[in-house]
Amino acid sequence: MRSRRYTIIVADRTSGVLRRVTISIRPVAIAAGVLVTLPVLVGMGAAWKAKSEVSSLQASHQTLEIENANYRAATQALAEQTEALQSAISDIGARSALDPSVAKSMDKLPAVVKSRAMGGSPDVVKTARRTLSSMMTPEDTFGLLRTLLEGIESRLNSVRQSVERRNALADATPSLWPATGWLSSGMGPRQDPVTGGPDFHAGLDIAGEKGQPVFATAAGRITHVGYQGAYGNLIVIDHGFGLETRYGHLLGFDVKKGDTVKRGDVIAKVGATGRATGYHLHYEVLANGKLLNPLQLLTQRPRAQ
Repeated sequence: MRSRRYTIIVADRTSGVLRRVTISIRPVAIAAGVLVTLPVLVGMGAAWKAKSEVSSLQASHQTLEIENANYRAATQALAEQTEALQSAISDIGARSALDPSVAKSMDKLPAVVKSRAMGGSPDVVKTARRTLSSMMTPEDTFGLLRTLLEGIESRLNSVRQSVERRNALADATPSLWPATGWLSSGMGPRQDPVTGGPDFHAGLDIAGEKGQPVFATAAGRITHVGYQGAYGNLIVIDHGFGLETRYGHLLGFDVKKGDTVKRGDVIAKVGATGRATGYHLHYEVLANGKLLNPLQLLTQRPRAQ
């Protein structure tokens, strides 16, 4: 179908000149349609783009909310771990204090005895500190910090166990004088008080009055209560860590086999049973079955009863 054509006549009244312009309706309609449609299309495109950007922003916002929630949870967990570590450090600090006199006695113990109370673990802090500098993302950093705190917690647990073992060794160290009185014979070569011949004295003799209390010199378990040859009435205490003490010539017993005692508990009374020439306590200390000189360990006096 042909497009209609229209002629427009323009007349100049002054000069009388006529001008004719012939136009086709189809191109004009197409141009008009384009002019009307173009702004609509541009507006629709802008609206679609804005909608897409809003959707993207909403998705990013949701992702950020999830990440922030995860970070808050991780931060809370790290704060709780840190608080627990601070509590553990305070507890270890309180436990680590020792009586200076007991610490002095512990220093005199054989190395093999002290080694039984030793412990340790690898240093995770230095390793983690080297790795921390290479972490790029917050997730990596939080993960490493969590691992670092767990490593410190493990290290503190190891330290706590070492402190507990050291405290147990401190409790087991025979540092208390087993009786009040005066030292009538030390450890080493001497003249036998009965025969007058040469003799080796295996411990200390502490002279005193009949019936005076005899004290456990450290915490432990009673392994022997009874009469035994030249010792007379004898008590043996196993303190752990290879340490053992013996108390001889006793008048009577205040404990029985299997009892547990603490340093300073009364276990017997001074007597003169067995091979004795007067009322006194015979006292020995052994480490892994070998005699120690008790004088190097005795740093504490018993309390008045």
